[in-house]
Amino acid sequence: MTNSLTPIKIVEELDKYIIGQYEAKKCVAIALRNRWRRMNASEDLRKEIVPNNILMIGATGVGKTEIARRLAQLAQAPFIKVEASKFTEVGYVGRDVESMVRDLVEQAVSLVKAEQKEKVKEKALENVYEIILDILIPPMIGKKEEWQEQLKSIPAEQNTDHELNERTRNKFREKLKNGELEERKIDLEVHVAGANVQVLGPVGIDGLDGLQDMLSGMVPKKKKTRKMTVAEAREHLMDEEVSKLIDMDAVSREAIDRAGNSGIIFIDEIDKIASSSRASGGVDVSREGVQRDLLPIVEGSAVNTKYGMVKTDHVLFVAAGAFHVSKPSDLIPELQGRFPIRVELNALTKDDFVKILTQPRNALTKQYQALMESESVTIAFDDDAIDEIAELAFEVNQQIENIGARRLHTIMSALLNDILFEVPDLNSENHFQINREFVKQKVGRLAAKKDVSHYIL
Repeated sequence: MTNSLTPIKIVEELDKYIIGQYEAKKCVAIALRNRWRRMNASEDLRKEIVPNNILMIGATGVGKTEIARRLAQLAQAPFIKVEASKFTEVGYVGRDVESMVRDLVEQAVSLVKAEQKEKVKEKALENVYEIILDILIPPMIGKKEEWQEQLKSIPAEQNTDHELNERTRNKFREKLKNGELEERKIDLEVHVAGANVQVLGPVGIDGLDGLQDMLSGMVPKKKKTRKMTVAEAREHLMDEEVSKLIDMDAVSREAIDRAGNSGIIFIDEIDKIASSSRASGGVDVSREGVQRDLLPIVEGSAVNTKYGMVKTDHVLFVAAGAFHVSKPSDLIPELQGRFPIRVELNALTKDDFVKILTQPRNALTKQYQALMESESVTIAFDDDAIDEIAELAFEVNQQIENIGARRLHTIMSALLNDILFEVPDLNSENHFQINREFVKQKVGRLAAKKDVSHYIL
């Protein structure tokens, strides 16, 4: 993260994808900026500054997850989303809370490997070209470096053959780089994985991945010759050469550091493990026990992963829940204290729906326009059509179930399904104009369907 990513600029970036929810954006922007401030603080205080974890309270579909995900993308930080309801207390069969930290480290490893691949990409490509070239035009004497030395000891009358071989190789090397030999078939020797070693254990138990990887690595790999095009061979060899050039020990160290210092864990449905949620009935696997297992992770502890030990002291935890049945005070006091910043997200209004449909970079209307352009068809939405869609989404949310912005997906799908179905076979019409009357005709009936199940005795 650079000095230029100030809280105001972070909010501006989030505004490009998420409508409203200014207070929530402000809180996460401050939390992200505080990470940069901590890394630039004095050495003796750096370890003492802990992140202020955030508890987001709001109904589904108002932007809780999207805010955290976009924040992680801005900071290029490892990010994972987990549901608190899938964890069980220690002693029960199921996922333990430490698995979220292992998942975060896996994400960090993927990020670092992707960065390292970009750095060694050019060198790996050069190596791949040489391997393919050796298959197409085998060198007369070893590799190029060996040929330059050994040529001095070859009689003058034999030099011509070797020079011709090298000139031919140079020509083919240029053709390879220019993409002139992409469809040419070659025989490539590839490694075929041996038997897949499965480590059996109780269902849901984490921590067996490292043992499985180790045992799989002990199984010898077989070699097999396959015929493929140069393009396919290059793609296959590229992965192998990149893996050879990447130092996995360095990747592991960097990933552990990133996960511990800049990782973000988004814990969704935290209201489902609140104590009063037991009143809702159903199977209860000690929800308070899950909270107590979660507490040391959020407080800061060392978790063992297959890449090394990770400390969670400086991981940013963002928890979220609708809290319809329970309330934040139903969480155990120790866990409440670990989420000092609480922000309530607003329910979406009709005006919010209008903005969601038009303003974000990934607005639904823009997505459907892009889909139609692939069929050489244009589609446009009148302002009154957008207004009608927003009105319908708001009404249906009020009448049936408030699922926030996700309701727009339902409305837009019902609105455009017929067009999407018929467009590939239509030869005449290449433009569709969506107006208010069209919206009423296609999806007006959705608002008329009221949920009467609440009144059935």
